Amino acid sequence: MPNIKIFSGSSHISLARKVAQRLGLELGKTQLKKFANGETSVEIGESVRGEDVYIIQSGSGEVNDNLMELLIMINACKIASAFSVTAVIPCYPYARQDKKDRSRAPISAKLVANMLSVAGADHIITMDLHASQIQGFFDIPVDNLYAEPAVLKWIKENISDWKNCVIVSPDAGGTKRVASIADSLNVEFALIHKERKKANEVSKMVLVGDVKDRASIVVDDMADTCGTLVMAVDKLREAGASKVYAIVTHGVFSKPALERLSSSNIEAVVVTNTIPQREKITECPKIKEIDISNILAEAIRRTHNGESVSYLFSHVPL
Repeated sequence: MPNIKIFSGSSHISLARKVAQRLGLELGKTQLKKFANGETSVEIGESVRGEDVYIIQSGSGEVNDNLMELLIMINACKIASAFSVTAVIPCYPYARQDKKDRSRAPISAKLVANMLSVAGADHIITMDLHASQIQGFFDIPVDNLYAEPAVLKWIKENISDWKNCVIVSPDAGGTKRVASIADSLNVEFALIHKERKKANEVSKMVLVGDVKDRASIVVDDMADTCGTLVMAVDKLREAGASKVYAIVTHGVFSKPALERLSSSNIEAVVVTNTIPQREKITECPKIKEIDISNILAEAIRRTHNGESVSYLFSHVPL
């Protein structure tokens, strides 16, 4: 592929390598380090003049450091006369702060959008945004890819009685995502209504739908401390579900998530590799991984060649 360079930030180098490999390219040379006072230093180690540059950096781990590193990399490429700079952000940082849900609350997802635009990004590629209206925070093109085709493939290949399963949304916000998967599989879906006392703490759950003697698959975009997920699993078991699986796009797994999952009644927690999972899989064998590097690689290829990416909304590329 001519006139294209792919660089990786330090948040998820293994994913960036897989994407580059699928495109038949080498990762671009960069030197990423920190000064003694904690400031981020970025050096792009090769010419990007007139090139389409793609920078892969996920909003995980040290989120603030990784975001700052991405902004500096975008700006470094822009002022080095890159033809275009696309930020490939598998997991968008601050996506949960997308609205003013209480007095004096910031809309941090919008602030991140402004920062990316000011740094010089011409295009954003991301996956399963927490709220799809985040695309509207940008004045530049945003491709919000979906893990759904890869999720459907995993369900059909790994759950033997999937034709009789129930897809469950752990909250009202995920109903649209769950309904889409249930329609594609031609199965029923259920909803868990939750009332929160405060962030990361749920006080009460009510199940709407019938899961008795059937496998239940909880689908969500993100799992952080997994308190809600484990409560949902218990609720579904109480209601008579034979097995409970969880499928999550972004497995953040902040403490004490892994301990909660290990001691829960869940069969498996399936996550994509938008966030590095190797260490977590070693610590908690219930975590299974779906590789989405093929989706990102195909999105980059299609963008670079001026082709439509809407094919990826319903198909898994080979």
